[in-house]
Amino acid sequence: MNTSSSRRRFLQQLGLLTGGIATSSIASAAPGLEHATSAHSANTNGVTPRPLGSIYMGGFKAPKLEKVRVAMIGVGERGYPHTTQMAVIPGCEVVAICDVYQDLADKAADYVQKKTGQKPATYCNGEHDYLRMLKEVKPDAVIISTPWEWHAPMCIDSMKNGAHAFVEVPMAITMKELWDVIDTSEKTQKHCMMMENCNYGREELMFLNMVRQGVIGDLLHGEAAYIHELRGQMKSENRGCGSWRNYHYAGRDGNLYPTHGLGPVAQYMNIARKDDTFNRIVAFGSPSMGRAAYAKKNFPADHKWNKLNYICGDISTSIIKTNMGRTIMVQWDETSPRPYSRHNLIQGTLGTLAGYPTRAAGEQISPNGNYHSWLEGDAALAPLYAKYDHPLYKRIGELAVKMGGHGGMDFIMLSRMIECLRNGEALDQNVYEGALWSAVGPLSEKSVAEDGMPQVFPDFTRGDWKTTEPLAIIS
Repeated sequence: MNTSSSRRRFLQQLGLLTGGIATSSIASAAPGLEHATSAHSANTNGVTPRPLGSIYMGGFKAPKLEKVRVAMIGVGERGYPHTTQMAVIPGCEVVAICDVYQDLADKAADYVQKKTGQKPATYCNGEHDYLRMLKEVKPDAVIISTPWEWHAPMCIDSMKNGAHAFVEVPMAITMKELWDVIDTSEKTQKHCMMMENCNYGREELMFLNMVRQGVIGDLLHGEAAYIHELRGQMKSENRGCGSWRNYHYAGRDGNLYPTHGLGPVAQYMNIARKDDTFNRIVAFGSPSMGRAAYAKKNFPADHKWNKLNYICGDISTSIIKTNMGRTIMVQWDETSPRPYSRHNLIQGTLGTLAGYPTRAAGEQISPNGNYHSWLEGDAALAPLYAKYDHPLYKRIGELAVKMGGHGGMDFIMLSRMIECLRNGEALDQNVYEGALWSAVGPLSEKSVAEDGMPQVFPDFTRGDWKTTEPLAIIS
């Protein structure tokens, strides 16, 4: 999206615009800025009843679609790869593309035409032209790959205009927005799925399969992270992620991007699905130093990045306690110079599975009962993959690797989305899961602002998680 308009929307959400005039910087943003909540009592477990005419969307199955007509909103760093894959997925037709930049929309449309012979319509007349696209094209589904502050509004508008909404992470950045997304999904009876692609990695799928088979016993603890040094994005000063993410670092302090590591761990534990759900969270942040130091080193003293007051801790650490008493450590760090990791650890009474690197130990796993040493390395793990590789990965994993997208996980995710819509199946990730995982963002901000005081997760399902079946091991 356009950098200045995106920044403006974000500042409005944080209450930093008055009289319609943006301040010259957001240095006045105070640490621990608290986001607005809604009438749903977003920081307690008490919620209002579901409105008359709305339905619970956990396990919801939409009517089958012989062909899924898909529109793309945002075709930059994430949206363009999604477009190239959607263009070749059977049963999918890319019918429209919207972006504030004409060259990006044309590039994506040209690719679709080259692959399919049909050129989708393009909509590039300002930041709200997606509304015209929704009304004129009437797509079955919309894929939203825009700056974070646009996610919830675009999801809501898409569902109100009759389309299923699929959105990049996080689903929203305030508790009120999360409730608004849920209320709209329940009222319109349209899917809204946060596209957590990491749930479709080979390692994550195998761990899910092993957990479901009881290989590591009863679950006790998980560790989830997104450790990815991305300071170089700051050099994208006017377009791209760096042009708008920096304002979040200057306006918020918490875990702003929690779901890549958390999504898989939450599905291992059947969170918000019959067994368990998140109860409360405590969060702390380190000093905020890395972004300012990088800006000082790489940009002129009077550059806009050197005028920001970065308040977001370089590394955020949270602990989630579930209803069953399990614990999950969640970390986020896009600033520190260190290797990439999502942790991806799940620990049970009989063993532990961990990522980065992939390894395992346990009573039913370790040779000769030596669970004091990790089973790791290609040769040692080969029998584990042979026995426990997820059926979905066995079916399309080889093709997915060829198609690309984070090792194939993107293609598996997009293929499943279309498959579920065509078959009238429930989605692998429902709207409540996306909201719950995303809620770590604003709740961690509030906990940091209150020096680590616990924050209670709302029950977005209004109690219905207790009867929602866990995600099956789909083939």
